[in-house]
Amino acid sequence: MIREVFITETNCITPLGFTLETNIQNIENGVSGIRLHENLGLMKTSFYASIIDDEILNSAFAKVSKSDDFTRLEKMMILALQPIVEKSKDSLNSKTGLILSTTKGNITALKNQTQENLKSAQLSELAKKVFSFFGFQTEPIVVSNACVSGILAVSVAKRLIQSEMYDNIFIVAGDEVSEFVLSGFNSFQAISDLPCKPYSKNRTGVTLGEATTAVLVSANAKNSKVKIIGDASINDANHISGPSRTGDGLFRSIKSAVEEAKINTNQIDYISAHGTATPFNDEMEGIALNRIGLENVPVNSLKGFYGHTLGASGLLETVIGIESTLRNKLYFSMGFDETNLSQPIAIIEKNKNKEIKYFLKTASGFGGCNTAIVFEKVKL
Repeated sequence: MIREVFITETNCITPLGFTLETNIQNIENGVSGIRLHENLGLMKTSFYASIIDDEILNSAFAKVSKSDDFTRLEKMMILALQPIVEKSKDSLNSKTGLILSTTKGNITALKNQTQENLKSAQLSELAKKVFSFFGFQTEPIVVSNACVSGILAVSVAKRLIQSEMYDNIFIVAGDEVSEFVLSGFNSFQAISDLPCKPYSKNRTGVTLGEATTAVLVSANAKNSKVKIIGDASINDANHISGPSRTGDGLFRSIKSAVEEAKINTNQIDYISAHGTATPFNDEMEGIALNRIGLENVPVNSLKGFYGHTLGASGLLETVIGIESTLRNKLYFSMGFDETNLSQPIAIIEKNKNKEIKYFLKTASGFGGCNTAIVFEKVKL
């Protein structure tokens, strides 16, 4: 019999707050973390982004460690994991794993290319720093697959637990806004000159953000929030940076995830989508959701609150989606006004109550990657 797998603990560190409850309160009140920044160390012109305040970050980290041997991103990741690990200390054994998800890791270390910094920039070194801080007994696993990394880590954890390699897996996902990331997206002319407006007619591109998010994935149903009942990740190999024009990879990912979940598409109550606010991504998602018959299911993008947090986005949006499911509340898609998608979808325009049993999380990324996971609320 295939093992059931659950998410039992969640946490996040974002510009909207350093606890999950603070984040939810801000979302309910329509507060966005996106601000206009004029940081010449990151970009030559002013730009909109969702960035964590360094003073608040350092003050919070000082409460868990007096060491100054950690990078900014490492501090963010440790703070996201710390309360979850604290609750589950007894589970740090040979059957407990750690998955770290990121796209760029400590890329800022490469500004000064010493041998030590070159080593620090390796994703495996970042994972080892987090691993050592908490005293995990098993080697950490790194998942880095463009913007699906955070949600793909949940899929990887589910399968490792079902294979009985592990009983519990902690996941931490994160990326920070850096000169490297900003210059990269700017070179694509993909950065919006205003806060992003996912799925809107006048959307002009991505707003970047930063966050770290942590969850505990477990075979133990005790204290569980949701059950992971179906997952799939299919690459359409369309283009190194452009999404498929037919939505094929996302369509197939959703189809496979729903089939594994053994439910019908009309049973899905809510979709937390990728919604980057680029012309091509949002159009592709609309096509894929229509192809699979989900065009009338309430859908939102959280990018208007957080910006695109890259490797953290899939996991962060899953955690908020879990809260939405547990609270039976749909949160509006900030920035949305009027759509011009060729195949419209049911964008959530205001907060409202709705009974939610099944929710779908989707993500897409560079290189044609797509991931979809179906979650079922666990009744307490």
